[in-house]
Amino acid sequence: MQRYILSRLIQALLVLLVVYTLTFILIQSAPGGPSILMDPELDLVTIERIRANLGLDQPLYIQYARWLSGAVRGDLGWSFFARRPVREMILERMPATLLLSSAALVLAIVAGIPLGLLAAKRHYSIYDHLATVTSFVGLSMPSFWLGIMLIFLFSVKLGLLPSAGMYTIGADFSLLDRLVHLVLPSVVLGTGTLASITRYTRSSMLEVMGQDYVRTARAKGLSELQVTVRHALRNALIPIVTIIGLRLPLLVGGAAITEAIFGWPGMGRMAVDAAYHRDYPVVMGVTVLVSAMVVLTNLAIDILYAYLDPRIRLA
Repeated sequence: MQRYILSRLIQALLVLLVVYTLTFILIQSAPGGPSILMDPELDLVTIERIRANLGLDQPLYIQYARWLSGAVRGDLGWSFFARRPVREMILERMPATLLLSSAALVLAIVAGIPLGLLAAKRHYSIYDHLATVTSFVGLSMPSFWLGIMLIFLFSVKLGLLPSAGMYTIGADFSLLDRLVHLVLPSVVLGTGTLASITRYTRSSMLEVMGQDYVRTARAKGLSELQVTVRHALRNALIPIVTIIGLRLPLLVGGAAITEAIFGWPGMGRMAVDAAYHRDYPVVMGVTVLVSAMVVLTNLAIDILYAYLDPRIRLA
């Protein structure tokens, strides 16, 4: 197991190096430059002086080596636009993004697994067909369209939920106020994950319920609840854990649209603003965080497999 973990860590470092290199090349290849250089009132001398202060007059390989050496030490550089350390900016926005992503993931798990389980137990019933159609709709529905529709219905028409923000401006801290503001963005962000979990739970349970050990458990006289939960569901969780584990970093990285629609002060909205202003260090900093979360989550899932299913043995 230790050799396996070590080899996976080495592979993870290589993957991260490739991701960072490609991201840096793509960002630097984009036409134009930081928005601070786009002011029409600036003369060429001032622009060159700003480029020199930002280090943009250096060759690309020197810029990349300087950025990579700093990233290894935890220094992600300074924002061109905000003139602040990127690490400080990310740490300020990270709690809001993690709160939104965690709420969306919990909603998807709490609703998705029971829905998929019932769909598998009532195979080919009206409920099964309804759950399947709903899952496909949830996967294919654009998040920006769903967000706008929910705002129009629950905020504009019904006036039940706030349309934007993380809390009521000027009001004292209230847990209920935070939860009310969290409802709509978490539903929008978690819809696709909920649909995926429902589909995978249904298909995995259908496959497991036909295995010999499930029939043996029934033959021993165990109740259907014991057979489903203790024997079938545990082994059916293997692909479900994969989906859940992979979705969390993707939710963190993919929250940009949802945060922009609902004015949520998270990393996704910050990354969108940074891309608009061509703030390269901020974009690279967010890329570092999200890609590291994806790679480390993959490693954790592979290790977790051996504990969920005793039939799996890692060399």
